[in-house]
Amino acid sequence: MPEHEAAETHGSPTRRVGEFLLRRREQIAQRWADEALFRTVFTVSRDEAVEAARHILDALAEVADTGRMHDTDAAGFTVVREQLSRMGASRSRAGFTTAQVSTEVEALRPPAVNLLLADLADAPAEQARECATEFTVLMGTLRLLVLDTALAEGQALIERQQLQLLEVATPVIKLWDGIVAVPLIGTLDSARSQVVMETLLDSIVEQHARFAILDITGVPTVDSLVAQHLMKTVAAARLMGAECIVSGIRPAIAQTIVHLGLDLGTVITRSGLADALRYALHELGAGIISPTADGAGSR
Repeated sequence: MPEHEAAETHGSPTRRVGEFLLRRREQIAQRWADEALFRTVFTVSRDEAVEAARHILDALAEVADTGRMHDTDAAGFTVVREQLSRMGASRSRAGFTTAQVSTEVEALRPPAVNLLLADLADAPAEQARECATEFTVLMGTLRLLVLDTALAEGQALIERQQLQLLEVATPVIKLWDGIVAVPLIGTLDSARSQVVMETLLDSIVEQHARFAILDITGVPTVDSLVAQHLMKTVAAARLMGAECIVSGIRPAIAQTIVHLGLDLGTVITRSGLADALRYALHELGAGIISPTADGAGSR
């Protein structure tokens, strides 16, 4: 590279921003440690926040040195992604919206820009403007990284909450020694079917159940997909040593099953939960005595 090109590269705005970040590293780190994003994440000690800020500034200086301010895949951004993204995720888990996290990241820019402009007070106005612009671009990319992680963490939180709701909406009830039941209400899709299967199998093992009743009284419709999920659950329960009984087969559902040509011949079915429980008790050798009018009157 010719000498004049090397000098021009060394004096480029991005390179000057990188040199500034290293030169003012300690002052910026001290100021960032007092900003909300650092102060509320690193609550044990301020020194911990300062040290985290130093690592981020070193990484940003590396990015600036390469001139890849817009490139989130730049090598230096890897460290930034790991550190600041964890902070953004922490804020997201604490209930902060992406807009609030974005505001906290944006608050890191003014303290550093003020130091940059102070350093360039004697420099030509055009040079100061170029450096400030490049630093703003760098901080914008930084904010993008944090928001990406905050959004991903928010989505993961929603998925965890949905799974928890599915688990709560799919209870396994012990009806008798050796008999458990799962009352299904609402649509039975693939995700919920997986939760039903896992919850039921765990309960079969825990309760040493010989019979498991799947009550679909609250399932509005049964199509081929729902029937397939039921068959898989029945097969899995059998592998665990329990027999499944599907109850709640209403006339409309029975007609739908016939029209779809679905084969449930290997599955024990009953019209209602009481019938299913009676069958299971009979298979366990327990009898049910119905009260008679005479018996009621004698009491």
